[in-house]
Amino acid sequence: MSLNQISIGKEYIVKDINSNDAELNSFLLTLGCYRGAAVTVVSRRRNSCVVAIKDGRYNIDKHLANAISVY
Repeated sequence: MSLNQISIGKEYIVKDINSNDAELNSFLLTLGCYRGAAVTVVSRRRNSCVVAIKDGRYNIDKHLANAISVY
């Protein structure tokens, strides 16, 4: 399931990043979002969601959230 489908406030592990965009993958890596990393959705907005990854909180758009699979 993707970040858009998970419960708010519960920690999940990144299973895969479904993107063919190397720049996007590099950006997520710099945030600490990679396979095996813990991620929590803090809140959702209309076209984005706020996620906690490691010690930071980031606002990511719906398209990017759909590309991140978790379990």
